[in-house]
Amino acid sequence: MATDLENLPGVGPATAEKLQDNGYDSFQGIAVASPAELSNTADVGESTAHDIIQAAREQADIGGFETGASVLQRRERIGKLETQVTEIDEMLGGGVETQSITEVYGEFGAGKSQVTHQLAVNVQLPPEVGGLGGSAIFVDSEDTFRPERIDEMVRGLDDSLIAAAMDDKEIDGDPDDEEAVSALVESFLDHIHVAKAFNSNHQILLAEKAQEIASEHEDSEYPVRLLCVDSLTAHFRAEYVGRGELANRQQKLNKHLHDIDRVGNLYNAAVVVTNQVQSNPDAFFGDPTKPIGGNILGHKSTFRIYLRKSKANKRIVKLVDAPNLPDGESVMRVENEGLKPE
Repeated sequence: MATDLENLPGVGPATAEKLQDNGYDSFQGIAVASPAELSNTADVGESTAHDIIQAAREQADIGGFETGASVLQRRERIGKLETQVTEIDEMLGGGVETQSITEVYGEFGAGKSQVTHQLAVNVQLPPEVGGLGGSAIFVDSEDTFRPERIDEMVRGLDDSLIAAAMDDKEIDGDPDDEEAVSALVESFLDHIHVAKAFNSNHQILLAEKAQEIASEHEDSEYPVRLLCVDSLTAHFRAEYVGRGELANRQQKLNKHLHDIDRVGNLYNAAVVVTNQVQSNPDAFFGDPTKPIGGNILGHKSTFRIYLRKSKANKRIVKLVDAPNLPDGESVMRVENEGLKPE
């Protein structure tokens, strides 16, 4: 791909190598970068970076206006990742959308990490049974990822889904064959790329690395179709304390959101982020719980889902915000086998 990049004005072999090393290995990736960003990465002047971006936009056919009919046609390529809980999938208009950020927020123990684990399993199912036939990237900032949980959830899938997954992954056997199911679990775990974020800067770096992984696997048998960040805000909340740090925090959070959104848009992946909550002491009526992250996260999230505890293992799933769907509520159960209908 470096030789292709050399066709752009101002890009020689050395600059092409720098761009590639920093994850800019396609015209599309360069076309959606800002001049300042590219200038720092490739060590070129901002005016040169501007020329490179303009040329990349022409090559990638990005940045112009298009008709509503063209947008509709492009949206038909958007995938829907099902949770396999019918009530929730219907509320979400068919499932979690690719090329969008879906935010899941709620108090501790509400089931946010259960959702990310379940989606990391479901994304690997074939499209005909509600999956996206791809792999997942899991950025873990709160030490929540558990391979044992993936094992339980794969085994907890309906027999028809296990059979479909075995067929898709070319594993001989049936849902009652322990050896075949173990091989299936191993295959599912092999297609989840996990990284633990130690602080907010490391988390931002991992989002950039996620774009590289998505690019590497773009033409593979299991392209990246899901990016989970669990949780998006924990490190930012811990490191930027007090009103004086608020502007810095929001600025970094905004850049981070744009980085993960870029992965979704460039590689047709669903982006799911979990978020912590705070209580609003001024609220005398209604639910005082609100998500942290402010307006920046509120505006950038395409879909916002609020999880709250109910009796025993039941959880209320509330769709708070969506551009094309009415608000709604549904119920699911968090079982050992994964997320199940009420």
